[in-house]
Amino acid sequence: MKRREFVRRSFMGGGALALGGSMAESAAAQPIGAPSVHAPRRDHDLIIRNGWIVDGTGGQRYRGDLAIDGDRIVAVGTVTQRGTTEIDAAGHVVSPGFIDVHSHASMSLFVEPRAESRIRQGVTTEVVGQDGGSVGPWNDEEFRSTRDRYAGEYDRQIDFRDPVGFLSGIDRLAPAVNVATMLGQGTLRGYVVGSDNRPATPKEIETMRRLVREALAGGVVGLSSGLEYTPGSFASTEELVALASELQGTGLPYASHMRNEDDRVMAAVEETLHIGRMAGIPVQVAHFKAQGQRNYWKAGAVLGALERARASGIDVHLDRYPYIAYSTGLANLFPAAARSGGTDAFLARLQDPDQLPALEAQCRAKVALLGDWNAVQITSTRTEERAWARGRKVGDLARERGEDPFELVRSLLIQERNSVGMIGFGMSEENTEAILAHPLAMVCSDGGSYAPYGPLSTGSPHPRGYGSFPRLMGHYVRDREIMSLEEAVRKVTSMPADKLRIADRGRLQVGGFADVTVFDPDTIVDRATFEDPHQYPEGIPVVVVNGVLTLSDGEHTGSLGGRGVRARKA
Repeated sequence: MKRREFVRRSFMGGGALALGGSMAESAAAQPIGAPSVHAPRRDHDLIIRNGWIVDGTGGQRYRGDLAIDGDRIVAVGTVTQRGTTEIDAAGHVVSPGFIDVHSHASMSLFVEPRAESRIRQGVTTEVVGQDGGSVGPWNDEEFRSTRDRYAGEYDRQIDFRDPVGFLSGIDRLAPAVNVATMLGQGTLRGYVVGSDNRPATPKEIETMRRLVREALAGGVVGLSSGLEYTPGSFASTEELVALASELQGTGLPYASHMRNEDDRVMAAVEETLHIGRMAGIPVQVAHFKAQGQRNYWKAGAVLGALERARASGIDVHLDRYPYIAYSTGLANLFPAAARSGGTDAFLARLQDPDQLPALEAQCRAKVALLGDWNAVQITSTRTEERAWARGRKVGDLARERGEDPFELVRSLLIQERNSVGMIGFGMSEENTEAILAHPLAMVCSDGGSYAPYGPLSTGSPHPRGYGSFPRLMGHYVRDREIMSLEEAVRKVTSMPADKLRIADRGRLQVGGFADVTVFDPDTIVDRATFEDPHQYPEGIPVVVVNGVLTLSDGEHTGSLGGRGVRARKA
């Protein structure tokens, strides 16, 4: 039956779709996920019919319909009314839109608001400001340089300079996805204290505490730290407790990229739990891993420690992406002390013959922890002049060029002024499965927003920016069977919504915001690889954001319904 004939029969023949009639006929008429009715306003704006409802609570799936009016869900179950637009989801899961509890898709949304790599993997809400780095607060110089760059390169107006202003900017932009943000402790320390490795003064600590209070009043969903990055790493435990204490009574977490994720991971976890205990607040361990083969055994020990902390009364969770490789800056092959004082000071040390031998030894030790130089893959460079390094493993690249691998790394950092990204292959598959399936674990991407076209197509990013959530549902749930599909959906919907006090999202419930992801549990799959990352996943035909049909029949509609998301008040 041709589409025109099917639409006509839907209007004139008693509305088979709306009354739950010939679903087989509607499925045959056109691809799953394509709207089957475009009519003058009827009972509801949008109805998704005959899918497997997985409501985000962890409860058992059931077959049913979902009705949406405006930006809200108005019915879940059996819907007998008609819809202006209807979608037949037979054989598909209808779930809440996925919430990426640890995302880096922030300023890239102002470059490409369609958020292609995010919406196509079912993400409807991004939680940014992670690892101690948020969009502001910026000083005058940082604001001007950011404003001028986005105006000159992307023709985008940037008129905000802190996380609260960023949320308002997201409201005005209305990208494809919703965006919540944490306040980054590293960004905050850089704003108040600077980039030097020194203790904050009492006055500086009080200034930072005031800025935390102001950010919380403006709707941020927690405080993040990145204690392997500068300048956040220069904060003492006592300083972190002082800042985190401002979250007391809000129910919001302190989320930490800990000081160490390999040889000293157990001490780092204890510091994180201590901060939560002393501040009296919830805790979130960011992208938990036990890095390096000699540390693989520690994953189970740390999970046990988190379980005991939970039993003792600390509201602790963790998040993790579904891959065995991480992504960071190439400079992180060197210790934080080497990066003290900012880029110029770091690059000067790399060129100082007196300091270079120690730095080289530290870098080589880090690489030995990972395995060898081919455990390091270059993802990005600041300039096109050294684009030849993107996507290449350092060992192979150095061999081809007849260079020492350390000298190749050093020269890249110097020539690109420390703007070089890397992927590190440092985790085990066995641990990854155990962490993802753990009851305290949420699942995230820890990735950015990309597209296979335009300015977001450059470089060779970690495939998690395109494939995290399809990989979870396909590889780990369907193929590896490490958890039930219902539990996997809960880990990316209601669990992060509850942790971050995000109201009316994360569940398919009447009155909730209409963020919906429809996927085929039998075919959902990630296609992005480390060698070829700019590939969209498959098996997700429909995504709705605040009632706006943004992905239909697997294609972006160009309709954008995202907004800034603020934490629910305690």
